[in-house]
Amino acid sequence: MTFLLKSLRVSIVLLLAVSCVPASHFQEVLGEKDLAEQERDSLLIENKSMDVKLTELEAQLSVMGKEVEELINDSTERAVMLRNATSELERMKRQLSDLQEAHESILEGSARETTRLLQQLQETQEDLIAREDRLREMEDDIGEKEKVLTKMSFNLEERNERLLELENILARQDSLVNALHETIATALRGFEGQGLSVYEKNSKVYVSLEEQLLFQTGSTVVDPDGVRALKDLAEVLENNPDINVMIEGHTDDVPVIPGARMNDNWDLSVLRATSIVRILLDDTDIDPQRLIVAGRGEHMPVDPSDTPEARRKNRRTEIILTPRLDELFRMLETN
Repeated sequence: MTFLLKSLRVSIVLLLAVSCVPASHFQEVLGEKDLAEQERDSLLIENKSMDVKLTELEAQLSVMGKEVEELINDSTERAVMLRNATSELERMKRQLSDLQEAHESILEGSARETTRLLQQLQETQEDLIAREDRLREMEDDIGEKEKVLTKMSFNLEERNERLLELENILARQDSLVNALHETIATALRGFEGQGLSVYEKNSKVYVSLEEQLLFQTGSTVVDPDGVRALKDLAEVLENNPDINVMIEGHTDDVPVIPGARMNDNWDLSVLRATSIVRILLDDTDIDPQRLIVAGRGEHMPVDPSDTPEARRKNRRTEIILTPRLDELFRMLETN
């Protein structure tokens, strides 16, 4: 990208030097290119941030689910232990009662037997006290576990709600892309078979226009048929203000003949994209801030073959339409 920017700046300086273009116009063009680069990088960063945050939420949700499952299993085991301890406590109480009755029945018996029974009674009481202490500790521990489980369940529900809301937003974005695809395809149906195609890729709508529809070989002036197609597209963009637009110029790998306006395919691709953006903005209310212009030269071919047919396919302009994700980004920042 730095190479592209430097090449563009050098080309513009040469153009200014050759054609005596005013310095103010040079600064304006340079500013537009810098803004285009910044907006494209911003979109890439925002898209990557969205993917990272969504992945983090899903990972946290998975961890929370496992922790809740472990707490449920642990609480179940402790509940069983509590029931067993309670049952044992009741048995010990009955045993203590039996011993007390036996003690009363043999008070008149021998002193040795009385001493043995008293000792046994004391040991039983001590054991009973120890069991009661352990039982209280278990009850306290289960109470704490239940509090943690309640809090974890609440957090899990909140995360599930946020994840569901994110999924709903993404579903709405997909629906918007599908609807936009259908609208654009309908608006441009009259140009089918003339080098124009509309398709979806990576949640974006692509309008691909071959050179034969837009330009003469080596020219940056849009043909009348191409102007009509762009005007139909501009009407759709004007009615859908929440769509960002990138215009990418592409060439084949045949070098251009250097001249006053261009030195190479980089210049040709940028100038063609700029010609198209001016047509989209002419006599419309489209906000220029929605538009990004880029030149790819010959470096992103759709067909790398060394044939005339492959070069024909590669000489194209792609208009990439992306729904704004402001609502999704606001939700990610809030959470």
